[in-house]
Amino acid sequence: MNLQGKAALVTGASRGIGRAIALKLAANGARVGVHCLQNQDLAEQVAEEITRNSGEAEVFLGDISDSIAATQIVEETISVFGRIDILVNNAGIVRDYPAAGMEDTEWSKVLNVNLTGTFNMCRAAAKPMMMQKSGRIINISSFIARLGGRGQANYSASKGGIESLTRSLAVELGPRNITVNAIAPGAVLTDMSKEAIEAHGGQLVSKIPLNRLGKPEDIASLAAYLASDEAGYITGEVIGVTGGLGLWS
Repeated sequence: MNLQGKAALVTGASRGIGRAIALKLAANGARVGVHCLQNQDLAEQVAEEITRNSGEAEVFLGDISDSIAATQIVEETISVFGRIDILVNNAGIVRDYPAAGMEDTEWSKVLNVNLTGTFNMCRAAAKPMMMQKSGRIINISSFIARLGGRGQANYSASKGGIESLTRSLAVELGPRNITVNAIAPGAVLTDMSKEAIEAHGGQLVSKIPLNRLGKPEDIASLAAYLASDEAGYITGEVIGVTGGLGLWS
């Protein structure tokens, strides 16, 4: 998976899955924009790790739920790297609460960041990708979009929206040689999922045929493949990386 000469932008890349994807893309030769909203120190550490390993990285800050800020993030990426070839929309939040008691703000915040933020970034990156007639957009969904989750009506809806958005954009952008795919991770141990997994980890593992929780690196490997030339005929797909979670109930 040779990504030499490619410029990538990974949102929410200061930790967890985003961090693993940023490191994997860099390890395969891409210059990587490490985006974050608040965790600048952690994002700087990711960029420093990339540069220590002879890679090239830059940190970009901004609120992807704001369309103007999203456009600025893409413009800054192009200003630094000269182009944008790969966009990975990983940034997301959770605000779990039973639907009957969910506040409007808990619903709207998750949808604004996870779904609207992903759309904002796709729209901003699509324009320069269309001009260069090439690009890879990779959206991070979740197995929750398919299986549902208690207290996760907002999160599940946002991820289901991302999957529909992925398919629509694949149709629109395919003629310009831009692929758009989504990855749906299963139970992956990250800072964001740690609390829920610790509460239900034993039950989850018993439902996973591979008998282990996922690692961020499991997701990163697929992201690097989808970003590569080898995946040039794959678009509009939602690919699960779940260890088989959901195959039985």
